[in-house]
Amino acid sequence: MAHPRQPRLLIIAGSDNGGGAGIQADIKTATAFGVYAMTAITAITVQDTHEVHSVHNLSAHLVRDQIVTCLTDIGADAIKIGMLGNHEIALAVAEALEAEDNVGIPLVLDPVLSASGGVALLDSEGKRILLKRLLPLTTLVTPNLPETERLVGILPRTDEDFRHAAERFGGFGCPNVLFKGGHGDGPVLRDVLADANTGTLTFIEAARQESRHTHGTGCTMASAIASGLALGWPFEDAIRAAHAFVQQAIRTAPGLGGGRGPLNHLLRVGNDSD
Repeated sequence: MAHPRQPRLLIIAGSDNGGGAGIQADIKTATAFGVYAMTAITAITVQDTHEVHSVHNLSAHLVRDQIVTCLTDIGADAIKIGMLGNHEIALAVAEALEAEDNVGIPLVLDPVLSASGGVALLDSEGKRILLKRLLPLTTLVTPNLPETERLVGILPRTDEDFRHAAERFGGFGCPNVLFKGGHGDGPVLRDVLADANTGTLTFIEAARQESRHTHGTGCTMASAIASGLALGWPFEDAIRAAHAFVQQAIRTAPGLGGGRGPLNHLLRVGNDSD
């Protein structure tokens, strides 16, 4: 008896040996959503909850081959891009995804530019390729506020700022932007979903949680959204489900490590128990 096909997510990102972010967090998140995860690893990082100690980028050819073999054989219902590492890898990813058979697959891009401790995770030419070659392929880009400033020159503070920043992302061909509010101020965490074409803003809010266990929130958020899209959920529903998942994962974090610890990825979507 044939079983229904499991939704498929291709994750293009770096490895976090501590398991809190990167490929490891992405796989755990996809599993929580019941989605089959495949990976194209871009880099091996050596890090703990305190800092990134070193980064070892893989060859661009190897990254491209990982992508092509996954998409040619198993295929994907959605794609998530995280850490790229350098411009050679960014270009290889763009060339692989620009292939005609891959156009139209929902793609969520988390623009990882640096680690929280300041270590650069993408060079300046890589940033240019991200803007010029990857954004036109992207369904949704998920920058935090500092990443928004570094990519389009605007640090959003007002609604008009968010609209102008979204318009600039739209100028590169990306129709939707989720501005993550973790770096904002105040007791309310506000993520802002912007339609780059119309300027429409949708606010997704939660009480800000005072916790040091927030390592990997950006990776987790983007992978959760991509998982929802792989499942065929409506666009905004996927984003709201991801937002709720991340909030619960912070609230129930296991308290590991002496620094900025990981989230609780052992949740299951639809399970509201703590």
